[in-house]
Amino acid sequence: MILFIKLLLAHLLGDFIWQPNSWVAHKEAHKHKSIYLYLHIFLHGILAAVLAGEISFIPYAVLIAITHGIIDLTKLHFQKSKNKRTWFVVDQIAHLLILIGITLLYENENIDFLWFDNRFWILLTGILLVTKPASIFIKTIISIWSPESQNSHQDNSLASAGNYIGILERLLTVCFILTGHFEAIGFLLAAKSIFRFGDLKEAKDRKLTEYVMIGTLISFGIAIITGLILQALLLQLF
Repeated sequence: MILFIKLLLAHLLGDFIWQPNSWVAHKEAHKHKSIYLYLHIFLHGILAAVLAGEISFIPYAVLIAITHGIIDLTKLHFQKSKNKRTWFVVDQIAHLLILIGITLLYENENIDFLWFDNRFWILLTGILLVTKPASIFIKTIISIWSPESQNSHQDNSLASAGNYIGILERLLTVCFILTGHFEAIGFLLAAKSIFRFGDLKEAKDRKLTEYVMIGTLISFGIAIITGLILQALLLQLF
């Protein structure tokens, strides 16, 4: 379990946190000819090796990098604009299955985290999960619905404000769960609903209202599930 969390952390860092949008665009445009594809693969191998913290794990880190490259190349060559969301989900599931397989294959129960204790790494992984990775996941999932009127109501909005609001609400939700203040989640959801009510009422657009509700519920759902999993994992360590 601990090794898998470390590898998952490496995956989150390599695939979301430390992969600029310019890399993604270049890979989609040039596919196997993109230098950033190979930098991305190399980064995943390095992160897996460093976070595993064992010299004996280096061959497995190389295997993770190679399989990651194969999965990414497959996605790049087969994804189209109309099925991009599907390939994103398939791509992430494939990466997770590889990490699970590597964890089971390595079978070294003596591995322990470097530098910090297990609680730190579990918390860090969970926190990272509800930031940019969760935002990309939500955006991909709800991209099938894109109300036309949504664009007309974004002119007076701050750049990327919705994205940062979502990240903050998920971080706060996880924090409330870990500190045992479940009632605060209700206040947070109510506060967001009140602020959103004016915009939705003015828009008079049922599709936009449903679009916002779906995104909000998915966002809170991810945060609540992540918080409960983190809480269960941390309780096992006490």
